Amino acid sequence: MASPIRLWVAGFTVAAVLGCGNPVAPVPRASLIGLPDPPPGLLRCTPLPEDSASATIGPAGGSLSVGPHTLTIPAGALAEPVTITAVAPSGRVNLVRFQPQGLTFTTPASLTLGYGNCDLLDALVPKRVAYTKDALEILEYTPSLDDPGALQVTGQLRHFSDYAVAW
Repeated sequence: MASPIRLWVAGFTVAAVLGCGNPVAPVPRASLIGLPDPPPGLLRCTPLPEDSASATIGPAGGSLSVGPHTLTIPAGALAEPVTITAVAPSGRVNLVRFQPQGLTFTTPASLTLGYGNCDLLDALVPKRVAYTKDALEILEYTPSLDDPGALQVTGQLRHFSDYAVAW
């Protein structure tokens, strides 16, 4: 009789071989490898290294990238220059935290979140950008456009807070 670990490894190997035509192999469910699953609605991901970036963006607009994620602020969205900090913590959810908290835009900014490191098996529906609390509770979904070919989703932001990839 095969051990449960050998069965899991064999099953994962078969799934990986069958999925060779996909650009990204599926990520095993976190609960199967002893990690807690993210809250319902948020995409399960393999943790990426923590990353952070800062930039001063003013009335002319600009962009800021952190990990596989990019914030784009259009011209006229800010009345004066603001130093913006983005932190993408390492975890089971692709998440970006922005500072200064509560910063608002006169024209929506766009946030593109990458999800190439996420479990695509439980999220065959279009992805969305979710506005979340610190505890990863979803407060609302932003108007979003999923690009499954590029493995990224872009949402419109009216203010700063925490944002994560959701389904």
